[in-house]
Amino acid sequence: MSAAPRRAAFLDRDGVLNRAIVRNGKPYPPAALGDLEILPDAPAALGALRAAGLLLIGVTNQPDVARGTQRREVVESMNAALLEALRLDDLFVCYHDDRDECDCRKPRPGLLLRAAAKHGIDLGSSFLVGDRWKDVAAARAAGCAAILIDYGYAESGPDSSAPDRTVGSLSEAAEWILKQLGTRGEIP
Repeated sequence: MSAAPRRAAFLDRDGVLNRAIVRNGKPYPPAALGDLEILPDAPAALGALRAAGLLLIGVTNQPDVARGTQRREVVESMNAALLEALRLDDLFVCYHDDRDECDCRKPRPGLLLRAAAKHGIDLGSSFLVGDRWKDVAAARAAGCAAILIDYGYAESGPDSSAPDRTVGSLSEAAEWILKQLGTRGEIP
């Protein structure tokens, strides 16, 4: 007998779990472990989602590795720090650039599909929280609900990347998810 499918909150890394570095209206990942700053509301928001029974799965594009402007070890050190500090259940990374045409680089759903296969996740009852249109499009492609944290970046995606909900923070995203699950609760 197999276990019942599980629900997850998929979480983009930069801009959702940790502060993105914004230059000229565009977000970038921190360059070094010392630059990694976990967003202040992340621990409480994730704690509420975990308490509601959701798996917490990070999903992140890190194309600077393929571009040769970042070392994989540096990205992995940041991911390890986030896994430990935020008690994520797992974190999936795409190290490719657009030109690689892989299936894992968001807006494609490969990271979510791999996570679902590994952890027995029901994508149709799961959520993805991101801060860019590619996150929303990946959620749509995988069949998840999409929540966009809107920081007003100087970029836009296709019309098909409209989120289910637009919020201003991870805490607001978590409150909306909890409401969808029928769970009451404010995020401190």
